[in-house]
Amino acid sequence: MDETTLLAEPIRRTRSTTRDHRKPKRQPRYQVILWNDEDHTYEYVIIMLRELFGHPMQTGFQLAQQVDTQGRAVVLTTTMEHAELKRDQIHAYGRDDAVKTSAGSMWATIEPINE
Repeated sequence: MDETTLLAEPIRRTRSTTRDHRKPKRQPRYQVILWNDEDHTYEYVIIMLRELFGHPMQTGFQLAQQVDTQGRAVVLTTTMEHAELKRDQIHAYGRDDAVKTSAGSMWATIEPINE
């Protein structure tokens, strides 16, 4: 082939030269769920949620109320690794000194979100 033939041919795009316009795949999402018990005060829950999750006091109060009335509350939605970390931080947070019968931290679990 001569030079003029090469210039006259259409450019064929291969996979390596085309951009992939598909959306990037998102990591599956998980919820951190805080469970109710009778061994922790609202104050304990509010302070824990502020320290571990950065929730403002009003949000902490609303979540504490939800845990108390509904038995559980979703305190965070995130990736699996981050959810596991936050669950473990709740488990390691310690007992509520205001309640004499408090034996330790609150209970939390993680659940996948079906998207």
